[in-house]
Amino acid sequence: MSHFAYKNEEFHAEGVALNRIAEEVGTPFYCYSAGAIEDAYLNLTRALSGLDASIFYSVKANSNQAVIATLGRLGSGADVVSEGEMRRALAAGIAPRKIVFAGIGKSEQELAAALDCGILQINVESREELSLLSRIASQRGQKASIALRINPDVDAKTHRHITTGTAENKFGISIDEARELAAVMDSFPGVALEGLALHIGSQLTDVEPFRQAYRRVISLYREFQSQGLPLKRFDFGGGLGITYRDESPPDVQAYGRMIHEEAEGLDAELAFEPGRFVVGNAGILVSRVLYVKNGSERRFVILDAAMNDLLRPMLYEAWHDMLPVRQADPDAPMTPMDIVGPICESTDKFADQRDLPPLKAGDLIAICSTGAYSAVMASTYNSRLLAPEVMVSGDRFAVVRPRQDYADLIARDRLPDWLAAGNDSKARGAA
Repeated sequence: MSHFAYKNEEFHAEGVALNRIAEEVGTPFYCYSAGAIEDAYLNLTRALSGLDASIFYSVKANSNQAVIATLGRLGSGADVVSEGEMRRALAAGIAPRKIVFAGIGKSEQELAAALDCGILQINVESREELSLLSRIASQRGQKASIALRINPDVDAKTHRHITTGTAENKFGISIDEARELAAVMDSFPGVALEGLALHIGSQLTDVEPFRQAYRRVISLYREFQSQGLPLKRFDFGGGLGITYRDESPPDVQAYGRMIHEEAEGLDAELAFEPGRFVVGNAGILVSRVLYVKNGSERRFVILDAAMNDLLRPMLYEAWHDMLPVRQADPDAPMTPMDIVGPICESTDKFADQRDLPPLKAGDLIAICSTGAYSAVMASTYNSRLLAPEVMVSGDRFAVVRPRQDYADLIARDRLPDWLAAGNDSKARGAA
């Protein structure tokens, strides 16, 4: 979070005071640092220097077009898991040949759209998907460039809800089934097998699960090459973690050294799909205190942000640091407080008994490390408006997604004919 710091007792994103943004935009809002995004991306490229490597930013982490375009200008492609993400990447200026389409449940419409766009690669996750894609491509007189996503059955040692590389997970194809499919690839005339891919999970804090998984799938890649399969691309996936609290994720340079070791002599273009690593610590959620409520046993700080704005604490028991936007006096007493939102759910809670300095109604709080899996998971539960997204670069900021308004929220509903007609009749009768 080096691009977020106190200056003159006010918390800043780069050169912009957060209270200034709050005055102009209102709260809650997400704020992203362009400099932090750029630094994380360039750190990874330096770690991979000397390799024939391409980076495909994992759009599911944060799909705002300003984020995608910031990375695109640095040379990144996009890893997408839906037609919507593909269209966002294209709209942000990512070339079709720099897009990889992953995901376990691609629909016929999505596969057809990917073929129409002419993207670089579709990562296939099952025999059934392979058969469907071959049929769609053959009907169009095309050959789809594919990689088989391999499930290497390696425990990523991460949260159970974000591990994807063990045999009990729904993702990917086992090594044995991949061998079976490779042996009959001629029976799928609409596809061209060009690579292997894997992704064993997110928020990995140890390099060894990566190494184990990569070794298993690189061995399979070499085996297929020895059989004459025309493979040319190896997709390492993503998963590098960040620090939320006291984690010690792999140093990116150590990760790069491991890649150099494991990929030595591999005749392949190398692909990497970072998401959280690039944007996680490049974003914060700024909220205002509505009330401080003293219960019989606990003190509750009620914010204007809620679980619909940040789902991670409820979904993953996730920790996010919280800082008052106005710097507290160093001698201020720290008091345990429950930090909660206004939604009518007991799970609408950001933190239990978090030690914080005194807070009062109207104070601003920055919830840290919310650049990934925050705005993209947001909803309008309780008919709450989607919060705006802001990007800062130096001493400038811009709203990169405006706050939703109630007219737009309600206009998305449609009354059926019988109810609309009934409302018209009542209106005439009242007149």
